Amino acid sequence: MTETEPPELPRGIALAWGVAANPQRGPKREMSVEKIVDAAVELADAEGLGAVSMAAVAARLGFTPMSLYRYVTAKDDLLLLMQEEATGLPPQSPLDADGWRERLLALYEEQVMLYLRHPWMLSLPITGSPITPNSSAWIDAGLASLEGTPLTTEERMAVALAVTGHARWCGVVQAGYTEQSRGSGLTPDEVAAQEAALFDRVITAEEYPALRRAIEDDVFTSSADPFRFAVERTLDGVAAYITGLDRGEAHAEATEWIDIDPVELSGDRRLREAQKAVREAEKALRAAHKIERQALRDAKDRVAKARKSG
Repeated sequence: MTETEPPELPRGIALAWGVAANPQRGPKREMSVEKIVDAAVELADAEGLGAVSMAAVAARLGFTPMSLYRYVTAKDDLLLLMQEEATGLPPQSPLDADGWRERLLALYEEQVMLYLRHPWMLSLPITGSPITPNSSAWIDAGLASLEGTPLTTEERMAVALAVTGHARWCGVVQAGYTEQSRGSGLTPDEVAAQEAALFDRVITAEEYPALRRAIEDDVFTSSADPFRFAVERTLDGVAAYITGLDRGEAHAEATEWIDIDPVELSGDRRLREAQKAVREAEKALRAAHKIERQALRDAKDRVAKARKSG
């Protein structure tokens, strides 16, 4: 009976862990994987991810693109190493906080700041679990925050991922406002006020009643932090769940991943056409309802005028 061979580490991951062989020939000490990655991160921070190319990084370092390929053989590997470098290790301070909730909230805040310092990270595709040292350290910190609780390993991972998800979504929105502010010259508050005015112009009570009420309550110009509220309420639920476990209640039944039919993702032409037809029908139905509502308003106006004239 033979043992299964462990999978070979992809080049980028091997470089991140420091187990990939360095090139034997090429530029001498002036070049290294670390210097290449540092230059790429500086370029992304200054000009965005779109400005990063092997040629641009090489020019920044004063070398030819072919020189870089001796150290980083593919741009995808470079992006992975950039993400690893920008992510860094989680600070110790969150783990020194008292209680699992305080530790997770501190990690949440640190992750938000990470995205605001390096907003280009939000443009990197998520292609699976981040199997690199620094990214693994953040996962470890989230799990460590929940040690001592009665949560199972799966439940701890779920809570840690929820907090990470909240941080990422906050980073997406905040970084977007920052970029819009930089491009327009407006302050973030002025950008929010501009958006609120645009919503006020196009959102009607007939078509979007709940959103219209929210606009009239000045939700888009409120100083309240909706992201902090959301993560706090998520942790309220976790706290209530832990309290139940402490009282002897059973763990929630484990659920499987969402079952997605491969046919849905196959790109079948007939399926796409059928889905498009459904969307068009839903659009037509909404338009018909709009006409109905307008006709009802017009009828009420005519009745009201008739009563006044009568």
